Amino acid sequence: MSISVFLAVIFAAFLHAAWNGAVKFGADKLQGMVLLSIAHGLIGLAMIWQFSPPAKAAWGLLAISVLFHLIYKFCLTAAYERGDLSRVYPIARGLAPMIVLVIGFFILPDDIQPIQFVGVLLVGCGILLLARGVFTMGESRALLPFALGSAIGTAGYSLSDGMGARLSGDVSGYVGWLFFFDAIIFTVWGIWRRGLGVIPSNPKTLGLGLAAGAMSVGAYWIAVWAMTVAPIALVTGLRETSVMFAILIGFLVMGEKIDKGKMIAALVIMLGVIVTRI
Repeated sequence: MSISVFLAVIFAAFLHAAWNGAVKFGADKLQGMVLLSIAHGLIGLAMIWQFSPPAKAAWGLLAISVLFHLIYKFCLTAAYERGDLSRVYPIARGLAPMIVLVIGFFILPDDIQPIQFVGVLLVGCGILLLARGVFTMGESRALLPFALGSAIGTAGYSLSDGMGARLSGDVSGYVGWLFFFDAIIFTVWGIWRRGLGVIPSNPKTLGLGLAAGAMSVGAYWIAVWAMTVAPIALVTGLRETSVMFAILIGFLVMGEKIDKGKMIAALVIMLGVIVTRI
């Protein structure tokens, strides 16, 4: 992985944590995810208009990816209704790079060096260390199944999109169709569950949700592009360093605590990032 791709993925990690923080910050988590989806749909539609559609070979993987994206969003919404950003986010993201690493070993042609393999495992282990508060600090364990479901969704769409984008011929066209389909389904579901009131009339809330959606599209476009020029498992692992940004956002913006355990976990994650660059 070149230094330019490496830095691009780290920037995508920051954007990803930022939009998660925006969704978690609001009192209504479903509303936040619906606004996110509306932004996805609008931006996706613009990308469809501007860029070429994916090649025929990529459409099956795109459909699978939409399914995994929906699983991710449904579970993430439910998890955020039950736990802190700095606890839900690590569980939701920590397992994903490990799942991708194991499954990718069998189905992907990517050449991952042993030291990079170790780096991804360190990142994943560091992230999962952040989840221990669910068991040791008396936090609600009701978030666990939803956070784990979110991790499965993340791993599924990472593999599907990495392979699909490589076959698509145009990363932007692929991402546009992906977000457009995902947005339609999730927005319709959100309105069915809550009614049109799930779409706020408050300009500030509307603007925050749409801004989060724009950051989400930008972050994921970078990640999918990176998967076409670098190993998918390596990109997935580096992208999950977003948890460090999530911890800072949780601490600086939301007043969440940073204890000794979180600091140790962050150091393990940083070690993993350094190892991938050796």
